Amino acid sequence: MTTPNLFADALPPPEGERFETLLSHRNLVIERIVSSRAITPTEYVQPQDEWVTLLSGNATLLVDGKVVPLVAGDHLFLPAGTPHTVTQVSEGALWLAVHLHPQ
Repeated sequence: MTTPNLFADALPPPEGERFETLLSHRNLVIERIVSSRAITPTEYVQPQDEWVTLLSGNATLLVDGKVVPLVAGDHLFLPAGTPHTVTQVSEGALWLAVHLHPQ
C-alpha cells in the first residue's frame, strides 16, 4: 500500500489552478487545489456544499459579495448556492476542498 502525500508534486501550474481529486466516495469528493499567482477570477455557484482550507499561502475570496482574506490554516464552509470567487492568491497556494453533493 502506498501513502500519498498532500505536499508531493505541489508545484503550481504556469497559470490558473490545478484541481486533483484525491477521493470520490458516494456523495463526497475531496480535492487538492494548487494555485498559480496568475489566475483569472471565476465565480462559482455550486449545487453542493463545500468546505475548504488553505494549507499554505494566502488568498482573497469574494464570498456572496463579502471580501474574505485567508492565510494558511484558515478554513470556511460554503453552503450550496453560495457565489464565491478567488480574486487573489499567492504563488503555489495549496488548498484542500471537501465537496458534499446532494444525495
